[in-house]
Amino acid sequence: MKKIIQTNNAPAPIGPYNQAVLKNGMLYTSGQIAIDPKTGNLVTDDIKAETKMVMENMKAVLAEADMTFEHVLKSSIFISDMNNFTAINEVYATYFDEATAPARETVEVANLPKFVNVEISMIASL
Repeated sequence: MKKIIQTNNAPAPIGPYNQAVLKNGMLYTSGQIAIDPKTGNLVTDDIKAETKMVMENMKAVLAEADMTFEHVLKSSIFISDMNNFTAINEVYATYFDEATAPARETVEVANLPKFVNVEISMIASL
């Protein structure tokens, strides 16, 4: 049976989905964007601050499932402008040990929810 993961320390879903689903020790997260869960406001003034908010939201979802970034097997990063890749990657890298970092793809897309600049989802395992 699947277990729905939900925390108030990350933004509530803005559609018919959950923050994450846990099944057989595998955690599948929905994409996180830079909504500050305390205020409900978007953090989009600076790409590094936006990426940090996304990663902090993801950290909260992982924590609710008793996991950390060390449990992450795969990340998917969606960005609206590949010119932001380096800045996003700099922030992202601070959350992982390079030697054990997860598999990942980074894809430029036309638009993201609420017209943010970055969205990240992850798959993790206990």
